[in-house]
Amino acid sequence: PLGQGQHFAMAGALLHRDVLFPVTIGDGGIGEPYVMSSFGHFNTAYPEVTNFLPILVWNGYSQEHHSMVSTKSNEEMIAYWKGNGFKEIILVNAKDYDDANQPGDYVDSTEFSWEKRLEFTQVVLEATDKAAKSALGGKLTVLIVKQLKGAGVHKRGAKSHNLYPGDNLEKDYIVSALKTRALSPEAWELVRSNFERSAGGPASQQVVTEKELPLPDLGELPLEEFPVKGDKQVATTAMGKLVGHVGQKDPNFIVSNADGNAASGINNINIALKIIHPTPDETYFQGPKGQVYEPLSEDACAGLAVSLALFGSRTLWCSYESFAINGLPIWQTVTQAMAELRRPTPSTITLFTAGALEQGRNGWTHQRPEIENYFAAMMRNGNIFPLFPTDANSIQVCYDWALTTKNKGITITASKSPLPVRTTFEQTRQGLQDGGVVLQETEGSKKVVFAVIGDMTLIPAFDAAANLEEQGIGVKIVSVINPRRLYRPNDTASQTCTDADNHFLDDQGFEKIFGGDALIGVTGGSSAMLEPIMLRSNCRRDTFAWKRGETAASAGQIMAFNGITAEALAKRAVELVG
Repeated sequence: PLGQGQHFAMAGALLHRDVLFPVTIGDGGIGEPYVMSSFGHFNTAYPEVTNFLPILVWNGYSQEHHSMVSTKSNEEMIAYWKGNGFKEIILVNAKDYDDANQPGDYVDSTEFSWEKRLEFTQVVLEATDKAAKSALGGKLTVLIVKQLKGAGVHKRGAKSHNLYPGDNLEKDYIVSALKTRALSPEAWELVRSNFERSAGGPASQQVVTEKELPLPDLGELPLEEFPVKGDKQVATTAMGKLVGHVGQKDPNFIVSNADGNAASGINNINIALKIIHPTPDETYFQGPKGQVYEPLSEDACAGLAVSLALFGSRTLWCSYESFAINGLPIWQTVTQAMAELRRPTPSTITLFTAGALEQGRNGWTHQRPEIENYFAAMMRNGNIFPLFPTDANSIQVCYDWALTTKNKGITITASKSPLPVRTTFEQTRQGLQDGGVVLQETEGSKKVVFAVIGDMTLIPAFDAAANLEEQGIGVKIVSVINPRRLYRPNDTASQTCTDADNHFLDDQGFEKIFGGDALIGVTGGSSAMLEPIMLRSNCRRDTFAWKRGETAASAGQIMAFNGITAEALAKRAVELVG
């Protein structure tokens, strides 16, 4: 549906090479921009994996009108699939069996004579059998069934797409459809038997999605704890070392990144796991047997990574914060599915790098921290955990924790710039439980709390603290690592989720960390991420957050453009406690 189904079919095919994964696509679905693109990328990376079968139900209509592909001839449709790499294109056209003289290119097979209906049905079955054997036999195959939308139901064309409020048993067209298509009990029994036999038994006992996929033991991750206040470190690079370890222990593990790992400070992943590409080239650490999937398509990258996670495999989707928006629809689909799944499955983990503060030189195209609004809203789903590691030590602990979770959506947002090391491993472990960790606390006539989301935004917060301390004002700087913990239990739907994580920081713990005379929330992204803190804080408070992008030469300049400076923070703090 909505141009997403092919991702699940390809992920299933990659994990289970002897099983066929059909996926139906309609006129509307094939009009989505990513369907054919994702097929092409996958086939380039995994040419030997063909045991998925797209079935195009070509019926001439989308949800509300004639579809955009309704004007294509059979020859044009075949050429479209052939031009995109499909080797076997099987088209069955209901029009070829029409003996009811129906007008137009799309006809209803239920209007045929009984003999022609049986003939058409037989041809569809034979074509399906041929397509299945072709796909399982190593050919990239598509089955196209061309028939009018609404065949056999209460209306034809786009009006058949839904049952609307007025469609009830008092309407003559509903009654007529039920009478016309009625089957005897014996015929229904035959239908049931066919379905049972076609899958080899009940779906709950046969399909791979009903079973938990065995996972290899990762052992202990090679965590490296950098000294606090020592040399600056790149957080993404520290995490990349762990990712390489995971891939070397788990052959099904893949990393996807449309922008390129090298640009995100994680070229060490490419070195350890190799980019999947049919052209071997050691210059770029690429070859046909790699574990890094790098097509230039966020949808393809997110789609494969999250679908594999839903099927039970470990994955990591990496992206620039600014480009990830094109992959989020399928990510959200999967996280919602995970919340309802009847079995445990590895969480879908992401790493978002190169935030807007690092991309000032590229202007508007590379500045989209508003994406955090998406994750902030999804925190209320109950199984979504946006993580904001403090530094290179913190990110390792965050990833280590994420790997132990099930049925969650976990985003890790970090800079690719060298930044100060401010925390120990133990501090982040506590921060993951409590939502945040106190980095610095000084006493004074009043106490101002800076609740800071992100690593780079800590810089102006520490500078502001120094200013305030000179004025005799005490300051507490809190690095907010796991804001989902800071909601109250009834703020989210966590209790309804599979493998529910119902831990929230209690009022006493919240006051211990965030209590003061005034509180200022600081983030280089969306202020929505600060909502859990603002809901619970009872002191005077304010927020400093992203407003909009602008071309700038440095992170400091773009923060200043958005009002996130040490001077502005200190000034507002004085106003709040004054």
